[in-house]
Amino acid sequence: MSTEAKRPEALFRPALVLMTGRIAGFLVAFVVPMILARIFDQTAFGAYKQLFLIFGTLFAIAQMGLAESLYYFLPNHAKEGGRYVFNTVVSIMVLGLGSLAGLYLFRDEVAELMNNPELADLMLPLGLFLLFMLMSVALEIIMTARKQFKAAALTYALTDLVRAAFYVIPVLFIPDLRLLVLGAVVFALARLTVSFVYLRREFGVELKPDREAFFEQARYVLPIGFAGMMYVALNKYHMFAVSNAYDAATFAIYAVGCLQLPSGYLMTSTGNVMMVNMRARLLDGDLDGAREVWLDAHRKLAMAIFPLTGALLVMAYPFIVLLFTRTYEASVPIFQVSVLSMGVAVLLTGCALRVFALTRFFLINNLIRLTLIVSLLHIFMDRFGLIGAVLVTVFADAVTKAISMEWIRREFKVGLADLLPWKAFGITALLAALAALPAWAIVSWLEAPEFVQLIVAGPVYALTYYLLLRQFGPLDEEEQEQLAQWLQKPFAWFRRATTLATGN
Repeated sequence: MSTEAKRPEALFRPALVLMTGRIAGFLVAFVVPMILARIFDQTAFGAYKQLFLIFGTLFAIAQMGLAESLYYFLPNHAKEGGRYVFNTVVSIMVLGLGSLAGLYLFRDEVAELMNNPELADLMLPLGLFLLFMLMSVALEIIMTARKQFKAAALTYALTDLVRAAFYVIPVLFIPDLRLLVLGAVVFALARLTVSFVYLRREFGVELKPDREAFFEQARYVLPIGFAGMMYVALNKYHMFAVSNAYDAATFAIYAVGCLQLPSGYLMTSTGNVMMVNMRARLLDGDLDGAREVWLDAHRKLAMAIFPLTGALLVMAYPFIVLLFTRTYEASVPIFQVSVLSMGVAVLLTGCALRVFALTRFFLINNLIRLTLIVSLLHIFMDRFGLIGAVLVTVFADAVTKAISMEWIRREFKVGLADLLPWKAFGITALLAALAALPAWAIVSWLEAPEFVQLIVAGPVYALTYYLLLRQFGPLDEEEQEQLAQWLQKPFAWFRRATTLATGN
């Protein structure tokens, strides 16, 4: 095999395509809580956050790792892929029906857990929304596993755009949380219909059950599934603890501080492409090639995540106040601690454990997290208040990531120095910190509305980081060209639009 053939497939382009779709969708979805914070009062907005905390938790748990297992099985069984997909959809449907039944039968208990009895009447429509979303959750995963990156990116973006419309438009006319949930149900049913049409077109007659494939998939999934259930429960434990301890209005403050960030989309997109390419190398017996993919993914991901972390830290106050008004300025320190978790999450340990089929270690990791979070959460809350609840989760994540890295190191059969692109990490972190200095000065000294602070400090940070990255960053020549071309695209589109408009 030639040296050229051994080179890992480029991650930059497909990951960038997925990132673009997911970030576009995120930006649309990001507007939803901003609008709702202005439509609903603080108590009603807190109830909205509580309701979708329940949805998000069950949505992650009820998948049992089945959907993401397709990243492993579809590349390995291309001809029989429809059978694995069918098994996945039906199994998730059964789990979704169980979740729906549980929400309805125990609606009063769930509302009591959230310290908000008004949620009980919304459990049935919430359960239907959950069921329909679960049954279509594999759509983008299948597209990515089959390397249909553009289709996956477009689906991510359109999903969030349409979902935002179904959430917001009804409550613009009548500010009632029930209308929002009903809109969500209609959206999920429409997405499910599109998903079934795609699956039938993609797999045809191969979309059928297969007992042998089911048991093969179950052996792979069960350790991940149970570990995933524990991971999600622990990851959301601090949210439920705060909801149970405080009223809905206070929970709204905490929920805004724990704002979902686009880093998750960046890391998921990179991790998805990384898993596909690593698995391909391992199937060829090329362990070194798989490690090159791993190193390349982390180097590139750090160049996006580190500056994003720095920007959000220095611009936290104007960012939160602009998005959610001064009513939520108490969320700023919570948000800053939450942002630190991005630096920990940049390590794609879960993806590597899946690729190496080290699924048993998910359970061990989560038992460790369980011990840390349950034993320390209330101590941290008593000592640091609301900030302590998110701080303990960051600490527990850091510990379990470190343990996972040791298992991954053993699989790669390398020393710690060769496990990660340490030099690239150090250079990128330094450049992100240097770029933060002028932005911090602007936010600190510019006496202007929050919007003005952001539109001045944000571009200054981005331009400073870009110039530093081009000059000193860990980019190869091809990546520099690709980055320059990508950044020039908006200007090219503007020039074409201007030409068409003027007729010149």
